[in-house]
Amino acid sequence: MKQPRPKSTTRGFSRAVTLMQKRIRDATESRGFAQARLLTHWAEIVGEATAKIAHPVDVSYARGGMGATLTILTSGAQAPMLEMQKEKLRERVNACYGYNAISRIRITQTAATGFAEGQMAFDHGPAAPRGPKPEAKAAARDLAAPVKNDALRLALEALGANVMTKCPETGKKY
Repeated sequence: MKQPRPKSTTRGFSRAVTLMQKRIRDATESRGFAQARLLTHWAEIVGEATAKIAHPVDVSYARGGMGATLTILTSGAQAPMLEMQKEKLRERVNACYGYNAISRIRITQTAATGFAEGQMAFDHGPAAPRGPKPEAKAAARDLAAPVKNDALRLALEALGANVMTKCPETGKKY
């Protein structure tokens, strides 16, 4: 005897996940992502540091269907670091698939913003402050104070501040 169907608590409404699931699957499969989880959980799969500098773009399969190529988008400055981590990334992505689905990883370099399908911003963390530190400026001003020519004194102050900020041989910690 068949069990009676339980009454729905949604009262004629569908859950958002059931409405979007097919569309999300179609969109991810059109890019070659058999596992949508690779896109949605990218930071968990590859780690926060890597996720800030790289995004998966495409999975393309060879003609025989064996061994796919994962294309990762990153900014040009981060590409050498990712190049050294290719094997580790491949292992982590294959762990997501559950088998050795990805055989190669291709790294594509682009500008930090302005990807073809919209603005693809990479979060590189807070920028380091530029220019000489205030302590170096003050020390350079004191050293250049005896110079009478204003233009020469200002140039020496700027040079001294830059040298003291960037040069560890000065012995001073700025």
